Amino acid sequence: MPNPPGPDPRPLTGEPLALDLLNTRWIGAEGPRDLLESEDGLAIWLNSEPVRTHTGPLAPPVGRATLDRLLETRTALGALAASATRQEPAAPATAAALNEVLSHGRIRRTLGADGLPESAVELDDPAWGPAWYAADNWLHLVADRPDRIRPCANDACVLHFYDISKNGTRRWCSMAGCGNRAKAQRHYARRTGA
Repeated sequence: MPNPPGPDPRPLTGEPLALDLLNTRWIGAEGPRDLLESEDGLAIWLNSEPVRTHTGPLAPPVGRATLDRLLETRTALGALAASATRQEPAAPATAAALNEVLSHGRIRRTLGADGLPESAVELDDPAWGPAWYAADNWLHLVADRPDRIRPCANDACVLHFYDISKNGTRRWCSMAGCGNRAKAQRHYARRTGA
């Protein structure tokens, strides 16, 4: 994989892979941003920690095919996240879109020479790798704690996070960003009587 062209500009990174893919779109000071609008942005995302952690030694190709598959998967994950936020089951078409991504890979389990179980992901095309891993990660998140998949409480923010706080009360994508803005707005309203 080539070195990424620059640092990751996203305001929220390090979420589980499925949500990290969703968070490749955000609202910056200059308006809506999309890291996956180019292959340069794709290279940055493919080199990010969540992707490297999930794909391991697999070096996903930087190219249009990988980018298109990720955009397709991001659309499906966005619809699934909206359903999860409303605590509604996913629409059949949305579930079918994610299942289509998952149909391009499988986990092959074997018994290793040392007598211990081994697992290997097999893909029908390496360009499906990052998209497949993100879709698979979504399955893990909804199997574990679907109620912890949340959008930022700031209505002007489009980022998502997986709440791992002990009491499950996280509201903001980050306290440094949206959380501080909300505090400042409440403080200003109290001081001005608005």
